[in-house]
Amino acid sequence: MCLTGVDYFSTLGYQPGIAALAAGLVSPVATVVLVLLTLLGALPVYRRVARESPHGQGSIAMLERLFSAWFGKLFVLVLLGFALTDFIITITLSAADASAHAIENPFAPSFLHGQQILVTLFLVALLGAVFLKGFSEAIGIAVGLVAVYLSLNVVVVGVAVEHIIANGHLVTDWSSALLQSRGNPWVVVGIALLVFPKLALGLSGFETGVTMMPLVEGADTDRPEEPEQRIRNTQRLLGTAAAIMSVFLIASSFATTLLIPQQEFQEGGKASGRALAFLAHEYLGAGFGTVYDISTILILWFAGASAMAGLLNLVPRYLPRYGMAPDWTRLTRPLVIVFITIGFVITLLFRADVNAQGGAYATGVLVLILSASIAVTVSARKRGARKSAIAYGVIAAIFAYTTVANVIERPDGVKIAAFFIVAIIVTSLVSRAKRSTELRVGAVEFDPLALQFVEEEARAGTFRIIAHDPDGERDMLDYMEKEVLERHEHNLADTDKLLFLEVTVVDASDFSEDLIVRGESRHGYQILTVEAATIPNAIAATLLAIRDHTGKIPNIYFEWMEGNPIYALLRYLFFGGGDVAPVAREVLRQAEPNREQRPSVHVG
Repeated sequence: MCLTGVDYFSTLGYQPGIAALAAGLVSPVATVVLVLLTLLGALPVYRRVARESPHGQGSIAMLERLFSAWFGKLFVLVLLGFALTDFIITITLSAADASAHAIENPFAPSFLHGQQILVTLFLVALLGAVFLKGFSEAIGIAVGLVAVYLSLNVVVVGVAVEHIIANGHLVTDWSSALLQSRGNPWVVVGIALLVFPKLALGLSGFETGVTMMPLVEGADTDRPEEPEQRIRNTQRLLGTAAAIMSVFLIASSFATTLLIPQQEFQEGGKASGRALAFLAHEYLGAGFGTVYDISTILILWFAGASAMAGLLNLVPRYLPRYGMAPDWTRLTRPLVIVFITIGFVITLLFRADVNAQGGAYATGVLVLILSASIAVTVSARKRGARKSAIAYGVIAAIFAYTTVANVIERPDGVKIAAFFIVAIIVTSLVSRAKRSTELRVGAVEFDPLALQFVEEEARAGTFRIIAHDPDGERDMLDYMEKEVLERHEHNLADTDKLLFLEVTVVDASDFSEDLIVRGESRHGYQILTVEAATIPNAIAATLLAIRDHTGKIPNIYFEWMEGNPIYALLRYLFFGGGDVAPVAREVLRQAEPNREQRPSVHVG
């Protein structure tokens, strides 16, 4: 919970100030709306996500299962773009706010003034160094930081609330000013409903919470496919974190709005980006305020840890499996270097400005929560849980409004997310194209009849296999014509024993897979059938498996494909077919450098 909490709880460092700046005197009411949406909307949604995606994939995995083939994978890439926006901005925004707390402290060295960009870059680099050192160290740091930070916030908020109670006129002055400026309570509520999307930063932490599931302790009796105790513990984690944060959000919003003059929240004001730190110095003195500043700096700096952990858990689950990233992206340290480099670029582009990055952060958070709401709605409908589907549908509609309102108000978030999305899609497709001729098949298994055919062919002498398109009629005439054509084209004797090989493309968007080769007798012909993502890869893998099993080098015979080779290449990349013969030969060449051991490809 602490690793999740360094992201979630650390927003107290800037959330009250941003809320006051965005909503003014309405900030406490808008914060109450946000808390209701948290407890009645986001929390139930992510409790369900934890149930249906118990291995840390989050809502993205749920949506991946709902959409198939290339559309599903492109949809996942778009969501990964928003997730990258959320997590990367978490790192840079939190580090920027940590640097603001450091520089604004009265005991800060004078040489730090005006150096917020350099301090932010240093903090981002320091976070990367922790993850390069090791993940267990990151967890240990998170526990200590969260415990100290929440304890100090209890003191600061408690003292502020005590001061408000002792000075009852503060509440009446605030309510009078609110009603005088807005007219009546219903107008205030209406304004709160309109402005609360600006406070969406307070919803962070849920997606990272479910990505932490592999770290949550389960029970020895948990089944791998449905670890019941781990699911319950994660749901408890999410509920506890949401309850703690809800109390702090409401209390801090009231305290900062009632006790801090509105002009101090503006850029350059003493409470800009550090409202609770302002109260700590004001009511508890410079000594305690400095301790609070140090704690805030540390947790804001380390808030990127949960985001980094989410990225390191999320990206390797998808891109390498899609063939849309090199295999080194499965390794932690190279990925850390890539993400920290992106963090440097974002920091320089936004000049370490917290408010400037708020829109992008909120956009990433809201899109992920919206996608989770849609996923659980569709899932409930498929399960036949009509009441749950309606309830989740209402939540999804509310988050859709919140997301659209935030995008209209602060379009920078969509622009940044669009950059990440385009970058991910382009690099992913380029990587997929570059890796298209890899032998991307795991195990090859023959069923008993297929194994019998292979062994009979091996005993007969030379292995002669005919590549046949299974999309034809598959009647006797089809096989007879194919046999006559191949014997003529390749000068095969009538006495040469032939074995047919047919590959059916199931989902061309898949990258790696295991194959099952099945035997089939049809019209007196012996046929090996395979279902795979691509025809050339399946043929190459089957030939190599035959060679390894029998010790003999198989020969396979093709016809030349008629048509444009560029079109054929695109067909192979996106539909798994195309000009099969040369691609199959290239896959074999890369998989088996020794020509003497490589299956032979003949084209006529």
